[in-house]
Amino acid sequence: MELNAMITNTGKNPSTLRGLSLAALILGSGLLAGCAGNPPTEQMAVTQSAVNDAVSAGGTEYAAVEMRAAQDKLKAAELQVTDKQFEEARLLAEQAEWDARVAERKAQAAKAQKALNEAQQGVQDLREESLRSTQPAAPAAPVVPAAPRL
Repeated sequence: MELNAMITNTGKNPSTLRGLSLAALILGSGLLAGCAGNPPTEQMAVTQSAVNDAVSAGGTEYAAVEMRAAQDKLKAAELQVTDKQFEEARLLAEQAEWDARVAERKAQAAKAQKALNEAQQGVQDLREESLRSTQPAAPAAPVVPAAPRL
């Protein structure tokens, strides 16, 4: 009953409202489908940059598994772009980006740990050297003159 009153007050009938809703839904679906039909060039560029950063950080040495995953997924994404499977390419590129970021962080952490270990060893070496230089030298054996020969 209230719906009829609203329709009467707005001057629009239910079929017009339903038609507008349907048109909005179709337009929204069309926009989403249009986005899925475009190559993920921006994501691919971001991913390539992340992979390059990870390599520069030492990812191939310190995070080989993650680097391999990032590189493999990037290659797969490039193949998907070639096959015009843009949504799959975008998903693979995003995964590759995050794998590369993990590899970069692991490499940075490993380098930091290595530097810490070297610094701790240096401190230990200095302590040992300091202890050696502060200890008094062992006294020399007293020289006893030889007894004269008769």
